[in-house]
Amino acid sequence: MTGVGSDPDGSDRSTTARGDVSGQTTTTEHGDAEDDDPSLVRDVLTVLAIVAAVFFLLVGVSGVWPPLVAVESGSMEPNVRIGDLVYVVDDDRFVGGESAADTGVVPLEAARNDHEQFGAPGDVIVFAPNGDRSETPVIHRAHYWVEDGENWVETKADARYVNGYDCHELVSCPAPHDGFITKGDANPGYDQIGGVGAHTTVVAPEWISAKASFRVPWLGKVRLAVESLLGLAVPIRPARHATRRLASGDPGPRAES
Repeated sequence: MTGVGSDPDGSDRSTTARGDVSGQTTTTEHGDAEDDDPSLVRDVLTVLAIVAAVFFLLVGVSGVWPPLVAVESGSMEPNVRIGDLVYVVDDDRFVGGESAADTGVVPLEAARNDHEQFGAPGDVIVFAPNGDRSETPVIHRAHYWVEDGENWVETKADARYVNGYDCHELVSCPAPHDGFITKGDANPGYDQIGGVGAHTTVVAPEWISAKASFRVPWLGKVRLAVESLLGLAVPIRPARHATRRLASGDPGPRAES
């Protein structure tokens, strides 16, 4: 009987055929599994190499360390929000045409509409309040440049942001040295007049560690969480805490030049 692919002598080939196919399939599956292992390793190494290349490129372009900083409070909202990861660069990078006193920083008063950063004219800078590097850095906008001894409340200040104060009522006026008057975009007053803002006098150029370039929304939350767990958090704070406001007629101690 030959109806199932048997030889005329009655032997059944189908059993041998199934056995051969099974053997070939098993061999092929093992071979694919072995081939996939080095392919997976290559893919992982390629991804890591790309990530490393992008990171070192960011570092090289930035010129500062770390080139990415996390924001933990909201005085720069809506232009910089809590949890944003901000890419920062050295103040001598990407300098606008109206930088103040060769600092590489373009203040709001000089920028007008041709040098906009984070939704408004003027550079957003990262600085150590009062030059104290042990304090949490602050990221606020540079509004204008003042010179040592200048009564900037009268010569430069926008009356909306001085809270009704005169120069003699402020520690930072006249200016104790050359530098910048700064303000958080969401704050009602300058950092240097007290109330809501960074606790700092006029920001000297040497206190500035970087300029903000662009932000990645929410990614800073991941960094803050990881660094908090590791005890390594060094976030950037758009300051909201109150600074000292002097009583009227009390000039108080003035910052050292």
